Amino acid sequence: MGKAKITVGAIIGAIAGIAAGVLTAPKSGKETRSDIKEKAAELKDDASKKAEDAKAKVDESVDAAKAKVDEVKGRFDK
Repeated sequence: MGKAKITVGAIIGAIAGIAAGVLTAPKSGKETRSDIKEKAAELKDDASKKAEDAKAKVDESVDAAKAKVDEVKGRFDK
């Protein structure tokens, strides 16, 4: 769970940094809203990619655990 907490913290930090940068930039409201929308889409894509990677790792771990259970189970069936 340590990596998950670090990832969530990094995402929250990125959001805060982007929000601070966008909101303090000398731009019109329309430009600022456009920037916020663009950055939100980028963060969503990044979070989706990280979620897909995490799911793939979990699936690999589950498959490895199932294989190990089958291996151990096979020892007792003999």
